Amino acid sequence: MDFTYLETLSDGYDKEQILSDLILAYQNEVWDYALSLTRSTHMADDIAQDVFLAVYEKLHTFRGEASIKTWLLRITRNISFNRRKNSFVRRVLLMKELPESGSNSPSAELEALDNLMSSEAWRLVLQLPVKQREVMVLHAHHALSHDEIASLLRLPVGTVKSRLHHARIKLAKSYEGGQEHDGV
Repeated sequence: MDFTYLETLSDGYDKEQILSDLILAYQNEVWDYALSLTRSTHMADDIAQDVFLAVYEKLHTFRGEASIKTWLLRITRNISFNRRKNSFVRRVLLMKELPESGSNSPSAELEALDNLMSSEAWRLVLQLPVKQREVMVLHAHHALSHDEIASLLRLPVGTVKSRLHHARIKLAKSYEGGQEHDGV
């Protein structure tokens, strides 16, 4: 979908329809990014809802300086980091998630997480430090350019490139180390 019209909204726009279109187009990317930042399906669910609520309330502030996708991912990042700062959330994240009782079939979110985690590469990516994991996910999964990542994270492009380079080195070392253990 093309959302360039959002740059020039007038007073008579249909916020509900725009929000519906944005959710349809970007809900999976917002949820995936929230998951990569929090490593919790429950928090990713809550954050995705909060992102689209914030978008609904602040739709008129979109200026088109970045793509709509980059804008949504920036909101996702801000909400995720605000959640992580909450001391209650930090304490809860220290505890392991308990399996959901009374459910015979996995939820769509758990299936998505299983699919993501089934890939050895993504398992290793999710183990990276958050700064490196974030740039790797934005680059590899969301296909953002270095400039778009720099804009979203409000970092110099050189810092993005450096973090991506270090993430790739760590991934290569982790993968090689895993291969050695598998062959023994």
